[in-house]
Amino acid sequence: MSKTTVEVKKTTLQALEELKAEFGAKSLDEAIRALIRKVRGIPKSKFGAHPEMKPFTSEDEAAFHEL
Repeated sequence: MSKTTVEVKKTTLQALEELKAEFGAKSLDEAIRALIRKVRGIPKSKFGAHPEMKPFTSEDEAAFHEL
């Protein structure tokens, strides 16, 4: 999985940590993605869920899915 660093203020980090707990997310990335889905009104099922498709890998998602 490809990673990057994003600089945020300490108050933003605190807010993200609170959202992480609120959403029951395992990571800040997961919390941010949940927040984006919530704001955009995108159901979780839009992220590669199809009965006849194999699950997307992190690389597939990075290459083909913009949030």
